[in-house]
Amino acid sequence: MADTDTPAANGLPDRDSLIERWRRARREIGPTRFISTVILLLIALFVARYSWVMPFTDEIERVLFDVRASYAMEQVEEDERILIVVYDEDTLIDTGVRSPLDREILAQALANIDAMNPEAVAIDIIIDQATPNDALLVDTLRAMTNRTYVPVVTPEHSPQLELQPRQIDFLADFVEQTDTDAVDTTSVVLTADEDNVARSWPIQPDDLPPVIANALAPGYDVYRDHRGSIAYRIPLYEGGAVFTQLPIGFFADPEMAPAFAEFVTGRYVLIGTALNDRDQFETPLSRLSNGATIPGVEVHAHMLAQMLDGVMFKPIPPWILWLTALIVILCAALTSLLDLRLWKLALLTLIQAAFILVIPFTLHRNGIDTQMLPVFGWIAGWIIAFMTVGAAARSVGAEKREYVQGALNKYLPSDVATQIMDDPERLTLRGEKRAIYAVFTDLEGFTKLSHAIEPEMVARLLNNYLDKMSEIVLDYGGTIDKFVGDAVVAFWGAPIARSDDADRAAQCAIAMWRFGEEFRHNAPDGVPPIGRTRVGLHYGEAIVGNFGGEERIQYTALGDAMNTAARLESANKQTDTVMLASYEAVERVTKADFRCLGRVTLSGRATPVKIYEPVLEITAGSAALVDKLFREYEEGDEQAREKIAELAAENPDDAALQNFANRLITTEPGGTYVLQGK
Repeated sequence: MADTDTPAANGLPDRDSLIERWRRARREIGPTRFISTVILLLIALFVARYSWVMPFTDEIERVLFDVRASYAMEQVEEDERILIVVYDEDTLIDTGVRSPLDREILAQALANIDAMNPEAVAIDIIIDQATPNDALLVDTLRAMTNRTYVPVVTPEHSPQLELQPRQIDFLADFVEQTDTDAVDTTSVVLTADEDNVARSWPIQPDDLPPVIANALAPGYDVYRDHRGSIAYRIPLYEGGAVFTQLPIGFFADPEMAPAFAEFVTGRYVLIGTALNDRDQFETPLSRLSNGATIPGVEVHAHMLAQMLDGVMFKPIPPWILWLTALIVILCAALTSLLDLRLWKLALLTLIQAAFILVIPFTLHRNGIDTQMLPVFGWIAGWIIAFMTVGAAARSVGAEKREYVQGALNKYLPSDVATQIMDDPERLTLRGEKRAIYAVFTDLEGFTKLSHAIEPEMVARLLNNYLDKMSEIVLDYGGTIDKFVGDAVVAFWGAPIARSDDADRAAQCAIAMWRFGEEFRHNAPDGVPPIGRTRVGLHYGEAIVGNFGGEERIQYTALGDAMNTAARLESANKQTDTVMLASYEAVERVTKADFRCLGRVTLSGRATPVKIYEPVLEITAGSAALVDKLFREYEEGDEQAREKIAELAAENPDDAALQNFANRLITTEPGGTYVLQGK
């Protein structure tokens, strides 16, 4: 019994089988097709590795990243370490100033916030233009006692701001005026991708001060060079907030400000804007929230919270990206080469697709930065590799199929060969009992002839003879069983049975005899006379299938039908006939005429066989009369035997009839004539 745990038993080839299949395919594919296949596989590998930086695919990769990053975001309660103070639309209405923002309210808020002892304060508002209240703001900043950071920008690192020289000069002068032990500078520049989504920590050049998060919480030097993903968080409860966000007006009023002291004391305070028309960014979560944006100051707050929590997504090394891309391509190629049923192939493909989609989510949830992880690239590369290898395999397979079908067509009719190609299970090592029409032929005296002529002439004659005999069998839809020297063995009814197999077999047998006559009368000069082609036809049961072992098989028929057909062919020598068919075969024939030549017991068989000869030119005139007389003799009319003898005497050229008449002399009505020898 086969081991059902083996790969072959489960429908999957083992490693050695796959390697051998790959080597064989490489040999058969040809140099041109092999080179084009390799080029396409390299393209697939390139896509699977670099889809994050390729046109069109880069946007898809960003979308996929945003989806998994959103689902991986930590849900938190309101962060009590950070306070965001903003200019909102109500602030602009109250101050009556839109741009530049009113600095009096900023100065008043800073003074009141400083009195509440915050951990540190950062201003995310660029002071690059003069206003009437600049002196008040400068004085307030110089009076700050808690760490406070004012923003600086440069044209080199912030070209999108399009700063004019006078703006740069004003900003530099403002920073110089506010420089005290408590006031320092910070960078407020955020980096957004082409789709305006802030996914990554910004570049912090050495010629710029640290970004707000690094400035407020010194000591996290590792974040200064960090370029990984920002660890955005989402509220734990629907309608909640990650950070407390209050209007700047609450803190500008000296009477109202003390009521909010608990939100300031010991916290990091970020002052910025929450205006629809400026400093707004999309985040990965925007994909799932109808494109909602958050102000830049809130992005800085998320970065600060990430620093304080010590969260840093681990980057994936480039060699890992190369390795995974290579694995994806190899999986696609091997999947394409697997000879599986459709449902198994679909299941295997779905499993691989699930891994491709699930792994990035799992990695991101476990602190691995999946930016630059080419998920769509894997899918696209897999498809390209699968189709490329599949196309190459199909082209090789088509050539092999054409070759194999051509080989099958030498032994099977074209429609049978096609069905076997479509259903290879028909060629499994098994046998089945089938009712078939078996035909045996033999070329009389050819063995003796082969000793009398040159071997080359023997090969030429035999090849020509067998080629034409094979062609006749296939033309009539027969299956060629084997060649035994000059003998041809064929059958009908397997592997496919047809309703007209009896007529096909009978007509083929006659056509083979006719060709034998043509062949022997057209022998080349110098070749001794060639004997007649003798044919035997019988209908009966046989075991049909592939026999011979795994390495060398032959589709053949075994059993009584084949043996009887062979003995009928041999019996032609003793009955002076050229073709003998059994009653079992003839009774089903409708498109050929036969005459009965009595009942005989074939050599090696105990059961008598009623034999028939096809009605050919020489026998046509007496066929119906012979059948009538033999029936009468079988019914006990002794005179019928005499009439058959008289008929034979009247047809001296009909050797088969002469032989029949002689056999009847020693045969009783209903009896059988025993043929001797082979």
